[in-house]
Amino acid sequence: MRAERPGDEAAIHALTLKAFRTQQHSGGNEQDIVDALRRSGDLSLSLVAERDSAIVAHIAFSPVTISDGTPSWYGLGPVSVTPELQGEGIGSTLIRRGIAELRAMGARGIVLLGAPAYYGRFGFAHDPALAYPGPPAEYFQRLVLAGSAPTGTVTYAPAFG
Repeated sequence: MRAERPGDEAAIHALTLKAFRTQQHSGGNEQDIVDALRRSGDLSLSLVAERDSAIVAHIAFSPVTISDGTPSWYGLGPVSVTPELQGEGIGSTLIRRGIAELRAMGARGIVLLGAPAYYGRFGFAHDPALAYPGPPAEYFQRLVLAGSAPTGTVTYAPAFG
């Protein structure tokens, strides 16, 4: 695992497209979101996993704003693993590494949209005091890294549309 480097963009785009192609809850534009985050300077942390010199997994973190003004919170996603390797723990390892790196960067917390059963193992949980309008509330989760939990409405980077 390593940080994204210049020249990785096309491989990350292709991987993300492939990873989300058959996912039930995919918007079909995850690869475009990563590209837009990078172009706008909102790709705060971008990690890849390699196998045999090929990028096989990627995770993106970008800043979010919270209506109560709490600073230093980030959104996790998308996280992509090539379909042939899903279920081998690569995505979990990237998530743990990303959480550790954000903590080291001084982040106060992370939010995401995802399956509660999966992300709960990393400490993410739904908090009714923190809202993201649209999807079912239980899929919007947070992980406090430092300080207290914020309250209010979360807004993702503009790349998320």
